[in-house]
Amino acid sequence: MGYTVALDVGGTFTDVALVHEASGRLWVTKTPTTPHDVSAGFIAGIDKALRLAGVEAASLRHVLHGTTTATNAILEGKGAATGLLTTAGFRYVLEIGRHDIPRRANMFAWVKPARPVSPELIFEIGGRVTVEGEELEPLDEAGVRAAARRLREAGVNSIAVCFLHSYANPAHERRAHAVLLDEHPDCAVSLSSEVLPVFREFERSMGTVLNAYVQPLVAGYVARLVEQLRPRGITAPLSIMKSNGGVIGADVVRTQAIHTALSGPAAGVIGVRRIGEAAGFADLISVDVGGTSADVCLVRGGEAEVTVEGRVGAWPLHVPMIDIHTIGAGGGSIARVTDDGTLTVGPESAGAQPGPVCYGAGGEEPTVTDAHLVLGRIPSHLLGGEIPLDVERARRAIEERVAQPLGLPLAAAAHGILDIVNNNMVGALRLVSVERGYDPRDFVLVPFGGAGPLHGADLAALLAMRTVVVPRHPGVLSTFGLLGTEVRNDYARTSLQKPPDYDLGAVGAVYADLEGQARAWLAAEGVEPAGHRLTRLADLRYRHQGFELTVPWPEADLSVDALVARFHERHRQLYTYALADAPVEIVTLRVAAAGRVRRFTLPSLDRRGAAAAQHPRRRVYFAGVGWKACPCIDRERLGVGAVVTGPAIVEQPDTTTVVPPGHRATVDRVGNLVIRAGARRPRGPRYQ
Repeated sequence: MGYTVALDVGGTFTDVALVHEASGRLWVTKTPTTPHDVSAGFIAGIDKALRLAGVEAASLRHVLHGTTTATNAILEGKGAATGLLTTAGFRYVLEIGRHDIPRRANMFAWVKPARPVSPELIFEIGGRVTVEGEELEPLDEAGVRAAARRLREAGVNSIAVCFLHSYANPAHERRAHAVLLDEHPDCAVSLSSEVLPVFREFERSMGTVLNAYVQPLVAGYVARLVEQLRPRGITAPLSIMKSNGGVIGADVVRTQAIHTALSGPAAGVIGVRRIGEAAGFADLISVDVGGTSADVCLVRGGEAEVTVEGRVGAWPLHVPMIDIHTIGAGGGSIARVTDDGTLTVGPESAGAQPGPVCYGAGGEEPTVTDAHLVLGRIPSHLLGGEIPLDVERARRAIEERVAQPLGLPLAAAAHGILDIVNNNMVGALRLVSVERGYDPRDFVLVPFGGAGPLHGADLAALLAMRTVVVPRHPGVLSTFGLLGTEVRNDYARTSLQKPPDYDLGAVGAVYADLEGQARAWLAAEGVEPAGHRLTRLADLRYRHQGFELTVPWPEADLSVDALVARFHERHRQLYTYALADAPVEIVTLRVAAAGRVRRFTLPSLDRRGAAAAQHPRRRVYFAGVGWKACPCIDRERLGVGAVVTGPAIVEQPDTTTVVPPGHRATVDRVGNLVIRAGARRPRGPRYQ
C-alpha cells in the first residue's frame, strides 16, 4: 500500500496531510497560499509533504482536495460569461427573485445586487411541459439554434438551461443540450434537471446559472492540477470535497462544479466529527477560524446537519450542503476606527497578501493577528520559524490607528480588537445553536484552523459552554476530514403528494429510480455493494406553507404516519409549535448515497505525560487580570494525561492555544487538549 495526501486551500495557508495507508503514520504541514495561481501553492504543498516524509511521488495512491475556487468566483463576481435558456415568459425570473431583503440589511439603503446573467443573455424558448411531466407544447428547436448562434457570436461559452417542470420530464432540456452543442461545440452546458431537479423556478434557475457561472473556472483549475501532477510522476486519482461532506472524482466536478461551493469548510466539519468520535463527544459546535473567515457548524449525535436551503454570498443555493454559517472574522480581519469613533473588525481582511502588519509584507492596517502578537498570545514567528513576525510594526499600527483615536492604552486597544471579533463569532455560534432550538451549553466547542485555538476558551466563556476540545493538529484539521470522508452524492426529485390521497406507488417508483442512480454511481466510484449506504428523506410542509422541512423516511413500507410525526416534531423544535391537525404535503423526495473506499483512523498519542519541566515564559495580557508571565509550552512535549494549568500558552507549528486564568487543560489518548473552566484538578503531570 502507498500514501494518500490531502490538501485544503485557505485564504492564507494551504494545509497538507500525508498518511501511510498501511501503518497510519501521519505527516502534517502548511505552505502559503498563492492567490495569483492557487494551483502553484497546491503543488508546493504536495512537494513539501513528500520531502517531509522522504517518499517518492509515485508512492501516492490518492490525492484529496478541498477547494474554494467556486466560492471565491461567486463572492468576487469573477465567474465566466454565462447565458441562460428558459421557458417562454420566464426571461426575468432571476431579476424578479423573491422580492425579499437580506435579514440584516437596511431596507432603505439595500440595493439589489446585479444578477450573474443579465437579461440580454437570457433567451426565451418555446415549448412547455406540465407539472405531471406531460408535453404540452413541443420544444422550439429553431429558437435554441438561434440562441446558440447569438451566444457563440457574443463569446459566451457557458450556458445554463432551465425549462419549466423539467424535474418532472427532462426531455426538452436534453434535446436543447444536443442542439446547443451542434451549433456551439465549444460551449459548456448546465441542465437544471441534472444540477437541481426540484421545483421553484427562481432557486432552480439560480442554482443552474451558478453552476454554469463557475464551471469553466473549476474545470480549468482541476485540469491545471492534473497537468502539474503528471510530470511529477503522480498518477493517483484526484478527488474533490463536495459541499455535502463527501468526495467525488475530478471528472464529475467538471460538470457539477457548484457542488464544491463549500468544499473546504465541509472538510473541516468532517474532521471535527472524527475528533468528537475519538474524544467521546457526539454533540459539538465547530468553529474554524482562518485568515479571512470563521466557519461555524453544529454537529448533533455525531452527524452534521445537511441543508438544502443554503446560500453563497447573495444567492440562494439549494443543493445539499453541510449547514455551515460563515462570517468575515479571521486572523487577517482589519480593525478600523470609523469617523464616529466606533471600532470595527472585519469583514475586510488583509488576506495572504499583504497580510497582517506584523508580516512585514506591505500591510499597514492592524489586524486580529497583530493584536494577538502585541498581547503576547502568539510567538514572534509562525510555522516553526518560517514566517517571522515584527512586533514593533504591529504595536505602531495599533497605537496610531486604534489606541490614539480612541484614547486607550495600547493593551486595552489590542484587547478591544479581540473582544469585537469574539463577539462577532459568538453571533454566528448563536445562529447555529440558539436560533435553531439548541442550548450551546449542552455542546462541546471544537475550535480549529490557524486562529481557532487562540479564541476557543474566550468564545466558550461568552456562551457558558463548559468544555473546549482543541485537536492535536488544529491548523490542518480540514485535511483530516478529507482523509476520513466517504464518497457521497445526493439525488432528488420533486413529486408533490397532497393528503389524504398520497400516491405511495408513485413515491416508491421515484425512490426506486433515485436509488438505482445512486447505486450505479457508488459502483462507479469503487464502493463494493455491501458498502452502499442509502438514506431516504423527504421535504414536507403544511398546506399553504411557503417552505419545507427535510426529515428522514426510513420505513420500508413508506409509513406516512411516522413521516408526518417526525415533521411535526422538527417543526416544533425550530418554531416552538406544530399544527397537528393541519394537512401535510410531501413535496420533494431525496436519496443520500454514501460509501467508504478508504479508512483513516486518528493515530493515538504514543507518549505519556512526563514530569513537569521548566518552560520559557512570555508576558501575556488578559482582560481583568493584566499582564502575566505565562509558560510557553511546546505541545509536542505533552503526553497523554498531561495537565496544563492556566494562564498558559501552548505552542505548535500550525497554531497557538490560549489557556486562560482559571482554566485547566488535559491531554487525551489521541492528543486532543481538553480545556475546562474551573474544573477539579485531574491527576497527571502538571505544567504551570
